[in-house]
Order: sequence, then structure tokens, then C-alpha cells
Amino acid sequence: MTTPWEAEARLPAMPRPATPQRSMSMLHHVGHAAPVSADRAPLLRRLSTDQQSTEKPLLREFSVDVEETFQRLLEQEDTDGDMQISISDRGPKSITLKTVKGTTAEVRGTYMLASLLQELALAKDRGERHMVIREAQLAEDPIHRLSRMIRTMFWDNLTRRIDAEGLEKVLLDPKNRSSHRRQLLYVPENEPDMLAYYRRVAQERPDLKLDVEALPTHFTPEYVRDLNQRPGLLAIAMEKQVDELTGAVDMKGIPFVVPGARFNELYNWDSYFIALGLLEDGRLDLAKGPVDHFVFEIEHYHKIMNGNRSYYLLRSQPPFLTDFTRRVYARLVADEPSRDHKPWLKRALCAAIKEYRTVWMSEPRWDPATGLSRYHPEGLGVPPETEASHFTNLLRPYAEKYRCSVNEFTRMYDHGQVHEPELDEYFRHDRAVRESGHDTSYRVERRCANLATIDLQALLYKYEVDIAELIRDEFDDDLDGEHSAVWFERAAFRQRQVDTYLWNEGKGLYFDYDLCQQEQSVYESVTSFWAMWAGMASEAQARRMMRVSLSKFEATGGLVTGTEESRGPVSLARPNRQWDYPYAWPPHQMLAWEGLARYGYMDDARRLAYRWMFMITTAFVNFNGIVPEKFDAVALSHLVTAEYGNQGTQFAYVPREGFGWTNASFQVGLTYLTSHMRKAVAACQHPDDFFHRYRHL
Repeated sequence: MTTPWEAEARLPAMPRPATPQRSMSMLHHVGHAAPVSADRAPLLRRLSTDQQSTEKPLLREFSVDVEETFQRLLEQEDTDGDMQISISDRGPKSITLKTVKGTTAEVRGTYMLASLLQELALAKDRGERHMVIREAQLAEDPIHRLSRMIRTMFWDNLTRRIDAEGLEKVLLDPKNRSSHRRQLLYVPENEPDMLAYYRRVAQERPDLKLDVEALPTHFTPEYVRDLNQRPGLLAIAMEKQVDELTGAVDMKGIPFVVPGARFNELYNWDSYFIALGLLEDGRLDLAKGPVDHFVFEIEHYHKIMNGNRSYYLLRSQPPFLTDFTRRVYARLVADEPSRDHKPWLKRALCAAIKEYRTVWMSEPRWDPATGLSRYHPEGLGVPPETEASHFTNLLRPYAEKYRCSVNEFTRMYDHGQVHEPELDEYFRHDRAVRESGHDTSYRVERRCANLATIDLQALLYKYEVDIAELIRDEFDDDLDGEHSAVWFERAAFRQRQVDTYLWNEGKGLYFDYDLCQQEQSVYESVTSFWAMWAGMASEAQARRMMRVSLSKFEATGGLVTGTEESRGPVSLARPNRQWDYPYAWPPHQMLAWEGLARYGYMDDARRLAYRWMFMITTAFVNFNGIVPEKFDAVALSHLVTAEYGNQGTQFAYVPREGFGWTNASFQVGLTYLTSHMRKAVAACQHPDDFFHRYRHL
């Protein structure tokens, strides 16, 4: 039989037309669509087959010895030895199993064999020696399978808590390259109960090798630089827990979801996008936690940090707290209408107002000449959390100048023993790049601290509108002396300034504004569509962006971060950056979908979602269930070599976590697909083929 599942067809990227043209309708879209390619092999998806069996496909059940089948499958099919079964392996792509009725049947194809490997690995985890596997499990619709794995396994495996039960898992930091070998936890000095709790845990759990230290209320760049020799985890919010039997009061960490792979801590903007997926999956408990943590961070660390490690103390990330709070609050009210959630909302909203004023509307991040804001964290020296060789090429000439090793020069530079103004300027911008979340990109390299970026202006506009509306609608227009009219005027002012400095009518796009050069950047960034997500664009501006600019970013697999022309040529001397063309990231997809839908371009939002969902699904089908951090949206590939490569790709036998915001983008993306589109994605129908046929229905 040759009915589902096998998606082993090679999926070459379709050539891009020199001047793609689009309408704003999915039915008439012609940008990258092409006739069904004769060169692209049809997607043949097979069930297990046996010519002599009379059992109906999908109803068969296989009786297997777990360890024997596991070893036989790996030896036969994992030809490259990476503990996965993918289209890159060169095995026969077929294995014979016994059915519960005593007959034999073959399981064929990458997808079903990878599914078999995953089920066997999970059975080994459970300690099972023998199991019965239904053929339907192995042939499960990949959309259903991935969504189920995200919902029932990935989120839980990515969940962390900073308490006695969760410390061992969350203390691990793959980015820590210091020589200090004990684990460190820094706790705000004005949280005595938390300090006492963690010190007790450290005494009771000597296996953790944990030192607990008090962090001062105020800290300087010099203090943070010195902490880099002893990096550690930063404490975040906890809740008191009363033992129902004894009445004793203890403390418990509030759970949160980490991005995954090398990012094993609470992140700022990752948490927002992860929460969008968690809310789709009904995990309000996990979506709410980061809001509580961010309020704690603003109170004790004076900002929402990039992540809760000591080397992030001076750096923030793109701010999403007000929209994050609104979404969680709306779900709290819907799920528990009898409870009063206003105190929680007030605390979060007051924290957001404080962050707005003390972080984003204070110098150096705030520019008084334009009234706009920029990414501009404090800091000294070389960022310690990067890969060991990340700055080697930059620093080597300086090391040669001082006749020392790169490591020795780095130490001298970090502690001010040598002075290099050009290097100071480089790292001023580098810190801003990392705060922007877009680390790294030629859009912002060596200039980020001078740029009023469109994405940050859109986010702060959203803050101003959110705060105004919540004060008006939830607090009778008076929140401790804050009134909606003032915040609406702030939003209107920002919109006027953005129109003056960042909007380009001729090009139909927003551009970052260079505050020093007093001119627009020429880099075309997909973050321009954040203005639609925030509601900052006028109807006319949105219409112009859709007609003139959307096609510049739309690739076979979704929206790329910037245009190829803006990125410029790449070479060994000028390598590609991970936030440049041709790469595509989940945050840009989700914000664009919502922004387009907000302005009535739902067909376009669905088309973009289809492209993204197809790319995730084919990677999942063809590469043993992989769900990576990012993609090459032109080549339709997760094999990204820029900078540190891709995250979420290294696992043995079965994916257990995926990657945080990619998981979320899949769950959110499903809500944009029609039933017809879902079936086509599940069948791995190439976007060009799908839209070509769709237009002719």
C-alpha cells in the first residue's frame, strides 16, 4: 500500500522571481508561487505493508521486545550515528515487526521509523521490556502528533522552578565558561526569607555544591563585571506555601518555561512568545509565572532582564510586559470569574509603568531630542556569555598589539588596564544589539546604540496604549494618580514622532532612525510590521506596507528577517548573521500574523502561517521530530550554520523539549489555518503547489 505516512521527498526551495508581485489575497497571491514543479518529487507516504496480511492498515498492533527492536532499528537505520532517523540516513527505511496476531508486517519510511524509535525510547524510559504499538501511533497525522507532544511533553520538560526540588535542573548553565566550579545563587539582600530558605537548601543538599550570596540593592557596571568571574543564577519570585498538616510555612518557586538547549533560564521576550503558545494550550499556570517574575525583577533588579543570570544584570530585552499582562489577566477573569484579579493586575501594571519610566524613558535609552527610545544598556568589557571564539577575530589584532594572548588581552581590557576607544565603541553597540534581541545582524552591528528602532517604538507605543486602556477600563480612570488621557497623549506623541523620523512613504516601510547621523537607516527589516501588531500604523500606512513591502520579506517558508539586498554580500571575511536574510524566526511570524489580521488582511496572515507551518512540519517529519530555534526560510532548512548554529537540534532518539518559541508558533499557527490548509500541511504539500492549486479551485 502507498497511503500515508512517508514524507521523504526532497524539498528544494523554489527559485525566487526577480520582481515578485503580490495582491493582498490568498486566492490571487502570485509572489513566490509557481506551477507544480516537475522536478519536485511527489510526497509518497506509506503505511506498514505486507502483501500477505489481511489485517486492515492502521488497525494492526505490533508486539515488540523493546530493547531488541530498539537496537535493531538503530543499527539498521541510523547510518550516520546521530541517534536519530532522518532523510539523511541511508538505511533501507523498512523494518519487519510481528503483529499481535502472529503475522509479520513491514514498517516503512522515515516518518514511521522515527516515530517507532521515539515510542521505543519512551518505553525504555518507563522501564518497559515489552510493548504493544498500534500502527496508528506510528502513522499519526504529524500536525496532531507535534501539537500533542508540545502540549503534553515539551512544555513540562522545559518547565523550571528555583526551589529545593527544581534547583538542580535550573542551575546548569551551558554558557558558563568561568573557572569557578561551585554553583552560585544570588538573592536580593532585601529578601531575608528567600535568603534563609536558599541557605537552608544549600546546607541540606550538599550535592548541589551551592553557594548563596546576597546581592546589593544597587550595583554598578564594575560590580557586575567582577561578578563575571563568579557567574550565577539570580533569584526570582517565590510564593509562600503552608503545610496543611503542620501549618508550617515554607517557600516554593513559581514555575516558568525556558527556551531550551543552551538557554536554561528565564528570558524576557522569549517568555512572552512562549506564553502565547501556553495560553493556546490552556496552561495559564505557566503563562502567568513570568509576569510575576518580571514584577519581581523590576522591583529588585530595576529592569526586566535579558535573562536571570548575573551577567545579564545590566541588560534588558524587547519589552512586552503590558500586552503579556493583558492576555494573562483576560484569561484569569475568564477562568476564575468569581475571584478578584484586580490586585494582581494593579501590581503588574504599576511595575510596567515603573519600567517604562526608569528604563525606556530615561537616558541613555531615551533620546530627548526626538522623544524616541533606543537599546542602550550599561556595561564594561567583553560579554562573557558568548561562545568562546565569538570575539576572537575582533580581539586578535589588539592582542598582537600588546604582544599577549587573546585571553590575556580580554582580561586587561575588561579591567581597564588598557584603553582602546574604538573597542569601547564596538562593545557599546554590541551590548545594545544583545538587548535588542537581534543578536546579531548587519542591521544593528556597530550602530545599535545610536538607532531608534521601529520595533522598540512599536513596543513602547503598545505600552502607552495598554496602560491607558487598562487605567480607563479597569481602574475607573485613576490608578494611584495615573490617568488615561496622559497615556493616550504619550502614545499619540510617539506615533507622530515615528511618522516624522521612521516612516518612509515612498518605500512603504518604517526604517530605524540613526540619532547621531540624523537619518533613516537603509536596512529593510520585517520588524516594520510590528507597527501593525501594535496598532501604531494608520490604515493608509498598513495598506501601503502590504502593497509595496510584504513581498520583500515573504519567502517559501515564511517571513525572513530582512531583505537580501539590505544584508549585502556574505563571504569568509563577512559571514552571515543569524538575524539576517535568509533566516526566519518565530517572533517575527507571530507578530506579523496578528498585525495583518488586526488590519483585516486575514488571507495574507493565513498564507504566511501556512508557509511557516509547512516548514516546521516537514522538518518534524523528515528529521526525527526536530523543532529548532530558527530556519532558513529560503532553503526550507533547519541546518543553520551562522554564528552558533541552531538550537533544539541536539537530542537522542526522541525530541523532549522542542524549542520554546517555535513550539508556541506552531500552536498559535494552527489557529490561523483553515481545515483545508491543515490537511494540506499535514500532507506536507509545498506552499507553491498548494497556492497554485488553491487559486484554480
